[in-house]
Amino acid sequence: MALRTRPRRPVLALTALAVCAASLAGVPAGADDGAPRYLDARAAPDDRARDLLHRMTLGEKIGQMVQIAVNRLQGDCRGSGGEPDGACMKTVLRDHAVGSVLSGGGMGPPRNTPGDWARMVNAVQKYAVDHSRLHVPVLYGIDAVHGHNNVLGATVLPHQIGLAATWDPALVRDAAATTARAVAATGVDWNFAPVADLARDRRWGRYYETYGEDPLLAGTLAAASVRGIQSAHGAKNVAATVKHLGGYSEPANGHDRVPADVSPRYLQDTLLPPYRAAVEAGARTVMVNSGAVNGVPATASRHLLTTVLRRQWGFTGVTVSDWQDVRALWTKYKVAPDYPHAIALAVNAGVDMTMEPYEAAEFTEGLRTAVRKGLVSRERIDEAAGRVLRLKFGLGLFERPFVDAERANAEVLGAGREIARRAAAASQVLLRNEKDVLPIRPSARKIVVAGAHADDIADQAGGWTVGWHRVPEGVRLPGTTVLRGIEEAAPAGTRVVHAEDAARAAEEARTADVTVVVVGEKAAAEGEADSPRPELPAGQQALVSSLKASGRPVVVVVIAGRPPVLGEAAGTEGLLMSWLPGGEGGHAVADVLFGRVNPSGRLPVSWPRRTGNEPLYYQQLPGTNAGPESAHDVAYDFGAGLSYTGYRFDSLTLGAASVPAGRAVRVTVRVSNTGARDGDMVVPLYVSRPVSGVLAPPRRLVAFTRTHLKAGQSAAVRLTVPARVLAVTPGDLDGAGPPRVERGAYVFTAGERTAALDVT
Repeated sequence: MALRTRPRRPVLALTALAVCAASLAGVPAGADDGAPRYLDARAAPDDRARDLLHRMTLGEKIGQMVQIAVNRLQGDCRGSGGEPDGACMKTVLRDHAVGSVLSGGGMGPPRNTPGDWARMVNAVQKYAVDHSRLHVPVLYGIDAVHGHNNVLGATVLPHQIGLAATWDPALVRDAAATTARAVAATGVDWNFAPVADLARDRRWGRYYETYGEDPLLAGTLAAASVRGIQSAHGAKNVAATVKHLGGYSEPANGHDRVPADVSPRYLQDTLLPPYRAAVEAGARTVMVNSGAVNGVPATASRHLLTTVLRRQWGFTGVTVSDWQDVRALWTKYKVAPDYPHAIALAVNAGVDMTMEPYEAAEFTEGLRTAVRKGLVSRERIDEAAGRVLRLKFGLGLFERPFVDAERANAEVLGAGREIARRAAAASQVLLRNEKDVLPIRPSARKIVVAGAHADDIADQAGGWTVGWHRVPEGVRLPGTTVLRGIEEAAPAGTRVVHAEDAARAAEEARTADVTVVVVGEKAAAEGEADSPRPELPAGQQALVSSLKASGRPVVVVVIAGRPPVLGEAAGTEGLLMSWLPGGEGGHAVADVLFGRVNPSGRLPVSWPRRTGNEPLYYQQLPGTNAGPESAHDVAYDFGAGLSYTGYRFDSLTLGAASVPAGRAVRVTVRVSNTGARDGDMVVPLYVSRPVSGVLAPPRRLVAFTRTHLKAGQSAAVRLTVPARVLAVTPGDLDGAGPPRVERGAYVFTAGERTAALDVT
């Protein structure tokens, strides 16, 4: 949203010197004799949190459990935007002792520069430190889901679905660390990322925010993102957030936040493992699913938030609700008669902090009422507030609440472009290359570039960019479009013709060496991005069809957050899936088209042949179905992708012919690059069950890696399959028991190579 300034009671902008002085005066780095234990930076976070908690009033503890939107601290205190306002901050940060502030999509300073972001966050932080009775800093949260995407000029990275196509945990970790350093430079210490939901229904508007449809792939990459965010070594430490626990991506009709109805076995064996992998990577926080699962809002599920998350997985960090979801227990779900009862449901289920962006007073008074009526115990308040305080101490906020705003522009603007380009290039998935139309030959004299997405940086970046749904009107996002990338990369003497309308494109294509037509979907977020019929619009299909009629080679480049049904646009010589590649996407696409980069991306999702078969995923269970399209009917399968070289799976060897149930399986896969170019080969390992006590999919990913192979090189790749990856929930329809590894035969597959294992 556009933020308006309001010229009343502006808070002082902090210079670097003032920031340093305020830090030293407000929150000492060490402790003098007789100073409170919580101010001793040498003490353990648990000890410091315990000491501070004992000094707090009930109201101060409750304040730690609520998060307010920054636009309630600006201007008129009601969402107008503008400079941080002293009266607004007094109400929120002093009177209600609020413990956390967030910038929702589009909520920032009046001038959208990194320096202004840092000054805004510093001002909020300074007020909290100076005016709270015990000088407690706030946690400041933001959705930096593909770079520091709210900040104009920050490098925009590919969205998660594109990073998933790289199948590269190390690259995902590096991209997350790059994001965290930019976030930290602007004073923000809490990133609401990564998403650990699965992408199994293309109708869902947040499909592109995931790491794909497979639990192992998604969990591995989410864990890598957590490690990257929390080990970035920036101006501040940054906490990662695993979201949206759990089953958020399974809305019954494909529309965002519609309740899900899934079996206990599917929930336990398929939907929850990616979250668990990210939690076990050390995530400091978890955000709860906005939706309901099996008739229970996730925000009110003690089973999910306490039994599973804490007792089974051992999570010790902070759980935070999503936007107004605690209130929704009362106003939307109708499982509580009023707000105090809704708060009690959520807090007793295990929610530590409520994202109540607009009404801090209502939450704090509501929780006071719940305590007074005996709905919530003081022990539970201490537990939740203590976790929030421990997070603050763990992040070092009491020692470093501020950043140097004068350095923010230099540390953010343009930073990370190299990894953005590398990530975008690695995410490109080449799906058709008939007659070796790619890479484009140096001898090409005329290249036609067509399609509305060829020169649209906003759609190339996707949702959650500067604004919530998309780049706001009138804002020019730095970056390189596909058209500009092609123009810059084309060999000397090659003419690049940008045909902006369909008629001219069809005419120019008749004399082109190759036509590159860039198609896709409009940028959007959450419910606005829902798509009941996820297919290329008729106009784009007609454009591609007219270009095919030219008789000259056509390459389709898809800029989209989900694989669309292509319809009349199918069957071109070339097809390149580019996802939402971000600011460096134009360079990345051109790098692949002209052969500077050998494409190595592989589909992290299934690409449908026709519209209407949702949800769609390769792990569809076997059944007695026999109708058309009732099986896994796809144009391109999970894991598909071509290269400019050739690869071969030479052999697959198990470490042993049999292993006891509960023991890891060691596998060696020998692979070769049979072509004339160096390349990165994705090596996936699948398992199948000839006979299983419960339904098993025809194949299931159990391990994977990427390996770089020079032309003609062979290599032995060693993989380990943890026992837990093979486990399934046994039993009847109720799926009541814990997962376990069934005894019997398992068949491992890599490429066309197989090996049998007996689990005893």
